[in-house]
Amino acid sequence: MAASPPISTEEFSALMAAVGPFESAPHVAAAVSGGGDSLSLGLLAEVWAHGHGGRMTALTVDHGLRSGSAAEAAQVGRWLNGRGIEHRVLAWRGAKPTSGLQAAARKARYDLMTSWCREAGVLHLFLAHHLEDQAETFLMRLGRGSGIDGLAAMSAVVETASVRLVRPLLKVPSGRLKATLRGLGQEWIEDPSNRDRNFARTRIRSALPDLAEAGMPPERLAEAADHMGGARLALESATSALLARCCMIHPAGYAGVDGAALAAAPKAVSLRALARILVCIGGRTYGPRSAKLERLHQRIVHGGKDMSHCLAGCRILPAKLKPVEPRRFLVCRERRGSPLPLAAVAGTRILWDRRFAIEFAAANGKGISGAARLTNLGDDGWAAVAADRPDLKSCPLPMAVRPSLPALRDDRGVLAVPHLLYKRDGGDDHGVAFARLRFMPPNSISGAGFCIAL
Repeated sequence: MAASPPISTEEFSALMAAVGPFESAPHVAAAVSGGGDSLSLGLLAEVWAHGHGGRMTALTVDHGLRSGSAAEAAQVGRWLNGRGIEHRVLAWRGAKPTSGLQAAARKARYDLMTSWCREAGVLHLFLAHHLEDQAETFLMRLGRGSGIDGLAAMSAVVETASVRLVRPLLKVPSGRLKATLRGLGQEWIEDPSNRDRNFARTRIRSALPDLAEAGMPPERLAEAADHMGGARLALESATSALLARCCMIHPAGYAGVDGAALAAAPKAVSLRALARILVCIGGRTYGPRSAKLERLHQRIVHGGKDMSHCLAGCRILPAKLKPVEPRRFLVCRERRGSPLPLAAVAGTRILWDRRFAIEFAAANGKGISGAARLTNLGDDGWAAVAADRPDLKSCPLPMAVRPSLPALRDDRGVLAVPHLLYKRDGGDDHGVAFARLRFMPPNSISGAGFCIAL
C-alpha cells in the first residue's frame, strides 16, 4: 500500500476557503489535544493564519481524567511553543460524573474552549474531525435509527452564539494528517482511551477495516453522509421558507403561527417547522420526541377546537383573533419549570430561563443593596402591575405570555417589567435596573444551517 501523502500548504488553504469567509488578519483558535490529528491541524492552521496576516492560538483541555493528563498538556505546550505557536491549557475543574462521562467531558471541553474564544474575541475555533470520524459518526447514528439530520453526521461549520466551530478536514483521511507530522519531524501523543472498547466509537472504529473489505470503506460512508447532508440542506431551506410565511417571533419570547399554512405544507417540512418553533420558544437544545411531535401536528392539521397542548416546555393554544382566522395559534413558555428567583446585581450579565440575555446596570449611579430579585412576572405580579397601571390591561401582549415575562421584584412587589414598559415609582432605590434585555434562546427559529465540506 502506498504511503499517504502529507497535506501541503496550498491544499490546506483550499480546505479553509471552503469553510470561510474569514476576516482580514484573523485571530483563530484550534483544539489541540496532542494527538496526531489535532496536532497536525494546529501546525497547518498556524501557517495558514500567519499567511493571512493573523495568528493562531492552540487550546488544550486537561480533563483531569488520567494521571498523566497534565503532563501531556504541558508536553503539547512545549512542542508548540518551540515552533513559536501560542498555547493555552484549559482545565476541567470540579467533580466528574460517574455515568455519561464521555458526553460530560465533551460538553466540558466545548464549554471551556468556546468561553475562552468569547473572552479573547476569537470568532473561529478549528476542530480536527476527519474522514474516518465522519464515517464513524454516520455508523453510530445509523445504529441509533437516526433520520436525515443525524445521518448527515457532522457539519463543516456550526455557528454558535460565541464562535464558529470549523471542521476543515472532514474530507481528509487520518493517515494524511499523521504523514504531515512525520514530514515535519513532529511527534504526537497516542491517547489510550482511543483503544478503550467500553466506548461505542472505539468499537465502531475497530470494525472499519472489515467494512472496507466488504465494500464500505470510510470514503464511501462519508460520501453517504454527504448525500444525507444534501437532503438535510434541502429540507432546511424549505422549512425556513415555510417559517418565514407562517411564524412571527416576538421579543417577549412567544410565537404567533398560521396553522393553515403549516398544515398545507408537506408533512416532513411542516413537522420540522413545528419542532423548530418549540425548540426556540421553549429554550431547548433538542426538539421533542417524534411521537409526541406527530400527535401535536395532527391536532394542528385537523384544526379541531381544542388545540391547547403542552410540549417541550411550551404552551400551544388558539390565538384569540377574528373568526376569519380560526387556525392561528400561539406558542409561549410553559409555566412549569420556571427558573428560581435570582439576585439582580448591577454590572452582571446572565442568560435567564435559557431564553433571555439580560444585563443589569446601576440605577442613578447608586450602590447595590442586593434586595432586588429577577423572577418571572407570574399571575400575582401581573395583577399587581395591572392594579398600579390599569392602562396595561389593554397591552398587545397575549394574557398567556404575561406570567412568563422577566421582572424585577423586591419585598413590596414588582419593580420593573421591560416588556410591559412598566417601572414602579421609587424602584431606583435598589440601585439596580435592566440595562439590556434580548430574547436569545440556544436555538433560533431558523437555525444556523447545515454545511457540507466541499
